[in-house]
Amino acid sequence: MDQRRALVVRGGWDGHAPEEAAELFVPFLREHGFDVSVEATLEVYADEATMAATDLVVQCWTMGDILADELRGLRTAVAAGTGFAGWHGGIVDSFRIATDYLQLVGAQFVAHPRDLVEHTIQIVPAHADHPLVAGVHDFALRSEQYWLLTDPLNEVLATTTITPGPDDPWHAPVTSPAVWTRRWGAGRVFVCTPGHQLADLELPQIRTIIERGLLWAAR
Repeated sequence: MDQRRALVVRGGWDGHAPEEAAELFVPFLREHGFDVSVEATLEVYADEATMAATDLVVQCWTMGDILADELRGLRTAVAAGTGFAGWHGGIVDSFRIATDYLQLVGAQFVAHPRDLVEHTIQIVPAHADHPLVAGVHDFALRSEQYWLLTDPLNEVLATTTITPGPDDPWHAPVTSPAVWTRRWGAGRVFVCTPGHQLADLELPQIRTIIERGLLWAAR
């Protein structure tokens, strides 16, 4: 059996420490038999041969812009079976004006009220036995809490509820997905919204979910 190939693409806004964050998971992928290459440019997405031979794309690229041929290459590869995975702004706050990208991922970050806050990630009871979250219980962290716009094609495995404060303009709690999977053609998409700080990515619950998600998404 040929060795599976993983492509780690990291860059964009420095505030999410894309190089350091992505590097946390490279040894894990290699330990699980992947031939891993790391790119600091989106140009690789437009390389048809490379993308066709890639079994998993791990993206850690917050904000920025993506060119039409790069986005087309990414979407084509995922639809053909290449897995696409990531966490926090590196996947769900990338390329804000690229609507075809938002459609692929299934959500768009819009806010994290009050910056770093205590909040809870709640496992969806109906999916508590899903292999990505099995054995993981609700957990609390102090970090950014993402408010998302999303669609019903996502299989939501965990959520977080943003409660309005006395000075907030919204008037009821808002529940956003925190972990989900999504099918796109023959490909699998995995997203975990916690992960703003490197310390978040070292939390056992988040680390476990992301590691499982990477393996789940891969062809």
